[in-house]
Amino acid sequence: MTLYAAFRSSQTWQTTLIEVEPKYEPVIFTKGEVPIFAWMAIPDHPKGTIIGTYGITGSLDNQWLLQILARKAYHQNYAVVLFDWRAHGESAKLSSCLTSDGINEGKDFVSIAGESKVMGCPAPFWFTGYSLGGQLALWGVHYSQFLEVNGLKSSDVAGGAVICPNLDSNRSLPYLMAHPSGKYIEQAIAKSLKQLALQLHSYHPQDIELEAIEAANTIWDFDRELVIPRLGISSVEEYFTLSSPFRILPKISKPTLILYAEDDPMFSPSIIPDLKAVAQSNQAIDLILTKSGGHVGYISSLDCQNANRDRDCWWAWNRILDYMNNYC
Repeated sequence: MTLYAAFRSSQTWQTTLIEVEPKYEPVIFTKGEVPIFAWMAIPDHPKGTIIGTYGITGSLDNQWLLQILARKAYHQNYAVVLFDWRAHGESAKLSSCLTSDGINEGKDFVSIAGESKVMGCPAPFWFTGYSLGGQLALWGVHYSQFLEVNGLKSSDVAGGAVICPNLDSNRSLPYLMAHPSGKYIEQAIAKSLKQLALQLHSYHPQDIELEAIEAANTIWDFDRELVIPRLGISSVEEYFTLSSPFRILPKISKPTLILYAEDDPMFSPSIIPDLKAVAQSNQAIDLILTKSGGHVGYISSLDCQNANRDRDCWWAWNRILDYMNNYC
């Protein structure tokens, strides 16, 4: 499922939809800690706003899965705000700030919501993302409970919905690196991260050292050489602990949907019992744990589409929009 989504659906996704692409307006949000580039689209009669971003690497131009959500959400009368998170895409040109896996990006979600509200995007706001973007969105929901910026009230944010979020890098990254096939996924991600760092250096040569980039040959190296020194964190293990959503999931009080596949090849299976436990102990967390689906795959068959009354194969986004619609 993971491979099919990555290599097949990435080429054919536009043929699966009847919804057309919204007419996006490029926006730069400037009132947060760092400037953030985004695409915004507001329908004639919006009933709410969805703010989302993507995974560990990429940009708005190539994140087709996020664009699928935007088409479907806009068609259902949601305003949509898609953004390049810190050090990614157009946002990388605006600031040399590196990633923090939610510690700071969660605040970006809240700040973007506040500025979007001023620009005409209505409440309720929903935060979403997939993979590492799902981790960032969970931090955004957490911060929205007490951080009010740019005129945004806590009550303006309804909650969140995420697909296969990263939850515990201390367990998942060693698992991935030791897995016979997972190690190749890790190597591909690490290569993309190095390219990201080199691109950031080309924009901000005075802030990003080439020596650190040259030493970043794994995901672990990237965080050790480039990320944690700027955050004042002493070790990668401590960084992964501080950024883990398991620290905040028990504290989330807004409706939050988590879609998670037991066969996700990116994450350690040892995480699943802990995820079940936190969902059982917190009524605000709605967990849909599936036997299959892969990593952000969830491509449904025709039988599955008929059973769920879906008109396309994008099972996860359909469940997320159903969830939001129930509250709206």
